[in-house]
Amino acid sequence: MNRRDYIFRKIVFAILTLAIVFTINFFLFRVLPGDPVRAVIGRNVPISKEARQALYEQFGLNKLVFPDQYFDTLGQYLQGNLGVSWSLRRPVTQVLVAKLGNTLLLVTLGQFFAIILGVTLGLLSGWKRKTKIDISALTFSLIMWAVPTFWLGIMLLALGSALLGLPTGGMIDPKNVNKPFFENLPDVARHLILPTLTFTLVYMGEYMLIMRSSILEVLSEDYILTAKAKGLSHWQIMRKHALKNAMLPIVTLIALNLGFTVSGVIYIETVFSYDGLGKLFQEALTKQDFPLLQGAFMLLALAVIVANMLADILYTYLDPRVKQV
Repeated sequence: MNRRDYIFRKIVFAILTLAIVFTINFFLFRVLPGDPVRAVIGRNVPISKEARQALYEQFGLNKLVFPDQYFDTLGQYLQGNLGVSWSLRRPVTQVLVAKLGNTLLLVTLGQFFAIILGVTLGLLSGWKRKTKIDISALTFSLIMWAVPTFWLGIMLLALGSALLGLPTGGMIDPKNVNKPFFENLPDVARHLILPTLTFTLVYMGEYMLIMRSSILEVLSEDYILTAKAKGLSHWQIMRKHALKNAMLPIVTLIALNLGFTVSGVIYIETVFSYDGLGKLFQEALTKQDFPLLQGAFMLLALAVIVANMLADILYTYLDPRVKQV
C-alpha cells in the first residue's frame, strides 16, 4: 500500500469514528437524570406548566429523541451550526471560541514544556542507566505521574502565592481588563506560571518514563551495536539511529494525551479559577446544557481524532514500514 492510499484510508476511518462519537455523544447526555429545563432556570424558581411547556418546545425537547431530535441535531452539525446554549442564550460556537483561546494557550505551553523536559530527561536517564541521575529522574517522574492533579495544583497555588507572591487565580488583574493586549502580556504571563507549571509536572513524568523505556529498547538493538563497531560517537548514534526510532511511542502518546489533557485541564482551571473550556464544561454539566455539552465534547473528540490521524500519517515518515501494513 502506498502512502496516498494509507492516508486516504485513515481519513475515512476518522470520519466514521467521528460519526460514531456523534451518536454516542447525542444519546449520552439524554440519559442523564433530572430535568434540563429545571436545571437551566434554577431549582427553586417557580414556573407554570405553560411556561415549562413553552421552554420544552423552544429547546426541542417535546420531540422524540430518535429520530426527530437526533436528525435535527445531525443536520445542524453538518451545516456547521452547533446550536444555541440553553443557559447562556448564545450560539455554542461563539461560547466555545471565546474560551478556546485561553485553554489552548495553557495546554500549548504546558504540553510544550512537558514534552521538551520529559523527552530530554528520558534520554538522559536512559543514557545514564543505573546511575544516580537515572534513579533520581525515575523517582521524580514516578512521583509526578502518581500525584493527583488537583492536589498538586493546590500545593503549588499555596506555595507560589505565599513565597513568590504569584496570583492565586484568573487570567488578568481586574485593573488591567480594559488595557490593550500587549500591555497585559506581563500580567497574563504571571497568571499563567502556576497553572502551566502544574500542567507541565503532571505530564512530564509520563513522557519521561515512556522515552526512557523506548530509548533503552532501541539501544539494545543489533544495528546500534553495528554503529558502535563502525566507530560512531555516542552522540552520532543517538542522533542518527536511536532518537528517530525511540520517538515513535512519544508521537502516539502525544496524540492520545489530547483527550486526557482536557480532563486534567478541568481540575487545573478549577483550582486556579482559569477562564477556559474546562471550567465551561463543568458549568454546562451542572446546568445540563445539552447543546453546549454536545458541542464541547464534539470539539474534544474532533481534536483527539485529528491528532491520532496526524500521528498515524507522521508514522509513515518516521517508520516507512507502517504504510506497508
